[in-house]
Amino acid sequence: MVEPRFALQLVTMRPEEIGFDSRRLGRIGDLTHRYVDEGKMPCSSVVVMRHGHEVYRDLYGVADMERGTPVADDTVFRLYSMTKPITSIGLLRLVETGVVKLEDPVSDYIPEFADTGVYVSGDADGFETRPPDRPIEIVDLLRHTAGLSYAFMESHPVDAIYARHGLGVFARETRTLDATIKALATMPLAFSPGDHWAYSMATDVCGRVIEIASGQQLSTYLEAHVTGPIGMSETAFWARTEQHDRLAANYAATPDGGLVLVDDPTTSPLREPPAFEGGGGGMVGTLGDYLRFCHCLLNGGELDGERIIGRKTLEYATRNHLPGNATVADLWLSPTFSEATMNGTGFGLGFSVVIDPVANQAISSPGEFAWGGAASTGFWVDPVEDLAVVFMTQQMPSSQYPLRRELRNVVYQALT
Repeated sequence: MVEPRFALQLVTMRPEEIGFDSRRLGRIGDLTHRYVDEGKMPCSSVVVMRHGHEVYRDLYGVADMERGTPVADDTVFRLYSMTKPITSIGLLRLVETGVVKLEDPVSDYIPEFADTGVYVSGDADGFETRPPDRPIEIVDLLRHTAGLSYAFMESHPVDAIYARHGLGVFARETRTLDATIKALATMPLAFSPGDHWAYSMATDVCGRVIEIASGQQLSTYLEAHVTGPIGMSETAFWARTEQHDRLAANYAATPDGGLVLVDDPTTSPLREPPAFEGGGGGMVGTLGDYLRFCHCLLNGGELDGERIIGRKTLEYATRNHLPGNATVADLWLSPTFSEATMNGTGFGLGFSVVIDPVANQAISSPGEFAWGGAASTGFWVDPVEDLAVVFMTQQMPSSQYPLRRELRNVVYQALT
């Protein structure tokens, strides 16, 4: 078993030695503390690293408002969709070793998808479909152009059909990954693969492809090949017994700008192994663990002598893979919920990718790749500035406040 590492073992340097202004870095705390002090978020945990050195770390607020538990370096957070990049790296490992090809039809691995049609009309009680213009390919899963969706999007008739069958909702899935994905394959597609971009359960399908192609359960595979080798010992699909008293509470925003408890850590279902290991949003982990992941990506796929992905594979994956080099805004089927602002943003194989910082209207660099989670967590990796940032809290929905965009601006303004 990998020994626990709550934080990166980095030589912390003075900010001025690696291109930051110490006083201007303090504005990060000014921003994040304000959200906590105003009662909009229970806590904020943020870490900034550059050139392999941690330059700023700030923890503020409480992980559990009911019990007054201070947030700590080893607080365990719900990652939600920050699970997706981990699963995507896992699938890309199978691509770079020739076990899976990006152009493979998904039905080669999950035969039920051979009969999945595109929605034409109807509702959850009965619907008509037509054959897709082409099959769903592995690349479609990774870049969210498969025609799949989430029930909680509530923006297309397919979403209501998903909801009737309990697919892509925030309630914990009680079926196994195999059973869930087979059920998903009987649902209609919102569009023909490649025609649009839609945030979806596609990464859950990636997880099932990993299981079939590798012959291992998803959690076993990811621990063996992604999280385990780089010391992410606190990251898994459930909080283990020794993590129970460190699991944060989860909150939802109220109309008056406050918070209401939605998942108590003392009774959370996350305290037990799940039937459904959701590669799209099921993991928990710590600030330090996710920083290890980002550090590995910033290093081209290697950390502490362990390589989880090839340098060229990662460079390829973090380019824009949308058809015609379109942005997400160009191809978005129904612009509603997402974990990022999509103007000037493309999508790679598991990550959003900044194409045009001006169009994105946030200080950033071309080629910056990122994603976030439904509880307002987020990260980004900037190869141009050799910079990575991780932010953790537990407040839903992530679209309630623009903190993650504001955080980008306040981090970059401190660079000299």
